[in-house]
Amino acid sequence: MAIRTAARAKTKKASPLTKLFVLDTNVLLHDPTSVYRFEEHDVFLPIMTLEELDNNKKGLSEVSRNARQVTRTLDEIVSSHSQGIEIGIALAGPSHKLASGRLFLQTEAIANDLPIGLPTAKADNQILAVVIHLQRANPEREVILVSKDINMRIKACALGLEAQDYFNDKVLEDTDLLYTGVLELPANFWDKHSQDMESWKRDGFTLYRVNGPLCPQLLVNEFIYQEGEQALYAIVREVSGKMAQFETLVDFTHPKNSIWGITARNREQNFALNLLMDPEVDFVSLLGQAGTGKTLLTLAAALTQVLEDKLYSEIIMTRVTVPVGEDIGFLPGTEEEKMGPWMGALEDNLEVLNKTDEEAGEWGRAATHDLIRNRIKVKSLNFMRGRTFLNKFLIIDEAQNLTPKQMKTLITRAGPGTKVVCMGNIAQIDTPYLTEGSSGLTYVVDRFKGWKHSGHVTLQRGERSRLADYAGEVL
Repeated sequence: MAIRTAARAKTKKASPLTKLFVLDTNVLLHDPTSVYRFEEHDVFLPIMTLEELDNNKKGLSEVSRNARQVTRTLDEIVSSHSQGIEIGIALAGPSHKLASGRLFLQTEAIANDLPIGLPTAKADNQILAVVIHLQRANPEREVILVSKDINMRIKACALGLEAQDYFNDKVLEDTDLLYTGVLELPANFWDKHSQDMESWKRDGFTLYRVNGPLCPQLLVNEFIYQEGEQALYAIVREVSGKMAQFETLVDFTHPKNSIWGITARNREQNFALNLLMDPEVDFVSLLGQAGTGKTLLTLAAALTQVLEDKLYSEIIMTRVTVPVGEDIGFLPGTEEEKMGPWMGALEDNLEVLNKTDEEAGEWGRAATHDLIRNRIKVKSLNFMRGRTFLNKFLIIDEAQNLTPKQMKTLITRAGPGTKVVCMGNIAQIDTPYLTEGSSGLTYVVDRFKGWKHSGHVTLQRGERSRLADYAGEVL
């Protein structure tokens, strides 16, 4: 079934009647276009949902902006309807045929027919009362409450009502299927792909052109490898039908290819550095748990290309300011000073990078540190709208806490000559109502895969310390 409001859609009943979905306020605030996401089915909005939208419309937060957008969308839908709204408003026109159902608004007072003990003044309970009323008024029809609030869904189930989560915003149902950017070639790869194989050298790299059954599954800028005596580490440069072209990589595990004194410690780090140091790759996404080296590798590559190669004018670093514990309140100072407490990871990694030059001495390292700090700008996400970054190396840290809409806002700030790097761990999401499947980081990894100017690597191994590695396994 096409509808994706539930994690697993139920088997269609024999009845041709469409379903009636009652939307909780948090669904509209989470996805302002959610009224258009139910295809041939009907949508019902209780009056309490509209009341809560009105309460949330003031302010500059993402929730307030979404509330205002929903209100404008509903105004557009109602304005397009000339007859009475009691019979429902066709959504085909306002949604440009994205939805073919009807929108119903609560036009009459509904008695709070709830069990004794549930406070009738509470907004959630009034919405539940509407669902009970609709279920009794439409016994032959499936009435479903859609809510992002787990407690609301549990209460609905306790009252014998059908309730589902809203999953239309999910990029993937299962994040285990998320593109990793890395593929291990099967042991018999060369047996099946060596016929008519071509090989040649270019700029010190070996290129292969092969034909075979695995080639259509490959994506441009996907890394392939094969361990063993004749080990191969390469990147896919071109895919056309059953033909694929590979190119060998720079070996960043060797000290002679070190980046700002840093060498790759494992296979995935080597792949990541090949993307970060490639001027033809404009967008890089790095996924991995804490300690896999995402920030250190990115900063090392950024400093090399800004200070030594002069490819970019400066480094801009930003991250979502979502506190893990209790918020400590307003912070004094300029924008950069306010962002200071959030940028501990930046300072930690700069300290490591500054110690890589052992011959510089204390004075030399202090001077280098000052030079580096002058070329790194820390910016807040709040002031990104309307900006254009020209010839910058933009680093988005903790990107798993961004919504797809926020991610789009950030990446579209990139002007000519700018490289964007997104880093994060989708297992550590702190933003309410955001899940691994609907995170902005998951969204860009899935949407950018296969584009010739983008690349992605999922880092597997932690390289922080034996204590950190053991803690990651057992805690």
